[in-house]
Amino acid sequence: MTVEPFRNQPVETFATPEAQAAMRHALREVRARFGGHYPLIIGGARVDTPRRLVSTNPSNPSEVVGTTAQAGAAEAEAALEAAWKAFPSWSALSQEARSRALLKAAAILKERRREFEAWMVYEIGKNWVEASADVAEAIDFLEYYARQAIRYAAGAPVYPYPNEDNESIYLPLGAGVVIAPWNFPLAILTGMTAGPLAVGNTVVVKPAEDTVVLAAKLFEVLEAAGLPPGVANFLPGLGEEVGAYLVAHPRTRFINFTGSLEVGLKIGEAAARLAPGQRWIKRVFLELGGKDAIIVDESADLAAAAAGIIQSAYGFQGQKCSACSRLIVVEPVYEPLMEQLLERASRLTVGPAEENPDLGPLASAQQAETVGSYLKVGQEEARLRLGGERLEGAGFFFPPTIFDRVDPEARIAQEEIFGPVLSVITVPDFNTALEVANGTRYGLTGGVYSRNRDHLEKARREFHVGNLYLNRKITGALVGVQPFGGFNLSGTDTKAGGPDYLLNFLQMKSITERW
Repeated sequence: MTVEPFRNQPVETFATPEAQAAMRHALREVRARFGGHYPLIIGGARVDTPRRLVSTNPSNPSEVVGTTAQAGAAEAEAALEAAWKAFPSWSALSQEARSRALLKAAAILKERRREFEAWMVYEIGKNWVEASADVAEAIDFLEYYARQAIRYAAGAPVYPYPNEDNESIYLPLGAGVVIAPWNFPLAILTGMTAGPLAVGNTVVVKPAEDTVVLAAKLFEVLEAAGLPPGVANFLPGLGEEVGAYLVAHPRTRFINFTGSLEVGLKIGEAAARLAPGQRWIKRVFLELGGKDAIIVDESADLAAAAAGIIQSAYGFQGQKCSACSRLIVVEPVYEPLMEQLLERASRLTVGPAEENPDLGPLASAQQAETVGSYLKVGQEEARLRLGGERLEGAGFFFPPTIFDRVDPEARIAQEEIFGPVLSVITVPDFNTALEVANGTRYGLTGGVYSRNRDHLEKARREFHVGNLYLNRKITGALVGVQPFGGFNLSGTDTKAGGPDYLLNFLQMKSITERW
């Protein structure tokens, strides 16, 4: 199989009238399809249930974007059975055939790109550029994993030995469960699904309850690409019900989860228990939270630092596990940097996502409640410099918020908020800055703005995060360029979008024949 080299999809910035007009057209088209209903997909069959999951527009929660059937334990059992039924034939296909299906899905997604961006604007509140980046990343995952899988089809290299034929081959694990988050409702969902599928596994996919319509649309793409029935099963439902059921099930071979630390720890604990009839140790992949920091030292380009901090802290309203929630700045440049930050942040626009503001709404009422509670905590722990309260309107709108004089051990400096809230910590020198940066239980992303080569090299060695960025923003990891995943309680560091990711879903078999 010959494919052209992998290239990342460009993100549309909507700088031209033509791109803007195409997006407005897509928004109108998608709005006209609000209220549609999507059943479960189990073994290729549409399955409806009496219960519903309702997806609303966070810019205007009275608007119903769509509904899906809500699965329970019976449907979860049927979906896992369907995945195992499909596994022998899917795993027996040539790697070229499986990769071809993913490449076809990528081509379809490219054709429907504006439509998917519009669904994302409405269902989860991303502005146009953030939505475009999400769709581009989903395409990248399909394209990248399709190519990477071909690498493993030839097996692992082994040394020759006299009078023996030796080989080591890779085998898929079986049927597993994908439990995806709402904040990258297409990109992360697609990557978590496509990775296991690429190398011959089958999956039951439980999307986040807040973004079930986008997940249903992804399944339209997979079916159009010719994915056989049962290879991927669409199972929207409550995490504490169907998610917990599948995690504990003795026939679940692996669990691929992205979400909160608290839920991830529960999944790891439940999956570690050997259920009656279970014949393997479940593989569990957990990508969890972060409390990510950017360090700015006295040698930094402050204009570049301010721009990168604003992008990292407030892109998609700070609802990224990679977002900058802590700014650690050395004392000599604190005042001039703060002046630039406050000026830039105060100019950011907030409003309905379809109007393409800098910040749209938070994802849900639950997110609004959580962020609102931390704003109260912050005003007790630190000095409020900007923002600090929910804005008026039907949607879940919050302005960019900045606290300074934050103690490194304060709650707002230690706990993941997942909103547009930046905590500024002042330190005397770079060594102290590194100590503070490493002083959390997380280790996902981090950044340093500096022109001092010794500081940059020290950060390379000692800043303990899975993804370190020097003199650039700390969000926006590109598939194939910056493999993504974190240390400590940020997860199991699967490095999504990296050359080793597919190995998580393979097992090696060594075979020897004596001549």
